[in-house]
Amino acid sequence: MERLSLISKIQGVYWAMTGIWPLVHMPSFIWVTGPKDDLWLVRTVSILITVIGLVLLSAGIKKRVTTEIKWLGIGGAAGLGFVDVYYSLNDVIRNVYLLDAVGELLLILLWLWAGQRGPVTSTSKQHVQPE
Repeated sequence: MERLSLISKIQGVYWAMTGIWPLVHMPSFIWVTGPKDDLWLVRTVSILITVIGLVLLSAGIKKRVTTEIKWLGIGGAAGLGFVDVYYSLNDVIRNVYLLDAVGELLLILLWLWAGQRGPVTSTSKQHVQPE
């Protein structure tokens, strides 16, 4: 469980930081990632990534990493990683997004590695504690 909590915290911090960045300072975000046509979409994605990151961080801190939290981390990382690679290779977004794809792949591998220590179940007393 310690591994799952740690990975949940790592992904939570990473996603919260990257999600908050364009909300706090859009000019530096655009400078690194390239020009954007729809800033409202950047803000929407940023809010979603920030919220999911904070949920993952909270679950890790409280040591309440359920199967659903684990798959949220894996699925979200897979989705963002796919978008990073596909659109970078098709010259829609800058190649700097490939660095994020590497980070997302590492997160997926960490989740899968941590899961080898035994199943994560939402009914296990060691994984879910009543509030």
